[in-house]
Amino acid sequence: MSELDRARIQGCIESWVDPVLEQSLGSVGAVKSVAIEGKRVSVALELPYACAHEHGTLKRALSASLAEVSAEAELELQITQKIAAHSGQHKLPGLEGVRNIIAVASGKGGVGKSTTTTNLALALKAQGARVGVLDADIYGPSQGMMLGVPSGTRPQTAEEKYFLPVESLGVQVMSMSFLVDDNTPMVWRGPMVSGALQQLLNQTRWDDLDYLLIDMPPGTGDIQLTLSQRVPVSGAVIVTTPQDIALLDACKGIEMFRKVDIPVLGVIENMSTHICSNCGHEEAIFGSGGGDRLAKDYQCELLGQMPLALAIREQADAGKPSVVADPEGPHAQRYLEIAAKLSARLAQRASQSSRIPNISIFGD
Repeated sequence: MSELDRARIQGCIESWVDPVLEQSLGSVGAVKSVAIEGKRVSVALELPYACAHEHGTLKRALSASLAEVSAEAELELQITQKIAAHSGQHKLPGLEGVRNIIAVASGKGGVGKSTTTTNLALALKAQGARVGVLDADIYGPSQGMMLGVPSGTRPQTAEEKYFLPVESLGVQVMSMSFLVDDNTPMVWRGPMVSGALQQLLNQTRWDDLDYLLIDMPPGTGDIQLTLSQRVPVSGAVIVTTPQDIALLDACKGIEMFRKVDIPVLGVIENMSTHICSNCGHEEAIFGSGGGDRLAKDYQCELLGQMPLALAIREQADAGKPSVVADPEGPHAQRYLEIAAKLSARLAQRASQSSRIPNISIFGD
């Protein structure tokens, strides 16, 4: 194989654009080594986002691109992932044990935000990340139930001042529901709720998380303000339905995050269509295109669309959300795609804000 061929192969790999990350491998420093021996091309990649389920697709696409440069090349690809910590707003200090905090929010209740948060957390885990969930909906905590945590479970403590998060389905979770009885209403004023959120965050000993998803309560009140002032949030995700009234409130949520300098990573449109459980007919009963319009209006991405399907609700209620109950099913696959996009958008923002030289090692 000639020196020219070597240069072309190396250039092909460096310039190949990851379709999820939307950046070339070379520009994000993902190419750690390229070794050429005879017809075998051994490549080691370290990707900056969670995408374990995409590795096979990536290898096939990169092999096809390489074949255009050299039909004889046989690609041997090793892929690892490294999720970096990304700074939050106002240079707030990071949370110990957590690399990135992502707020999952909606302008109004009833759009499926908590169900989306649960499945998104499980999808990020399935994509190879270490994930935790903080149930910040103090008045109506539900994450414990949806993650299959038995009723009455209480977190263990450490050093008489820290909670150890409850682990279920491979996800670390902390919720006010672990500290009170299931039927006890939280009749608290705003300052008490804000104080409880700060305690749950700062007094929970999170264990080496790539992502902590915060399931936010609806609206733009005290908890949201506390989050923006006290918690280093790497980015936010807005969950909405295509319905006009939901979109109106989702706009307020986006505007709130913008005012407090928290980037909105994207929009998830829930209940995009209704799927009949008898015949499978799919119909846009809440309208169509709302999430896409919202994302375009605010120059962010529509990360994905989820249907209003009976199975999603039943599986979440049973404590085995779709991503674990039916991992090969269509709903789980959509959540996995959304998770990879979300992780990629956070990595993309970081690489665009801090360009540094990349060093790659090429050997024979």
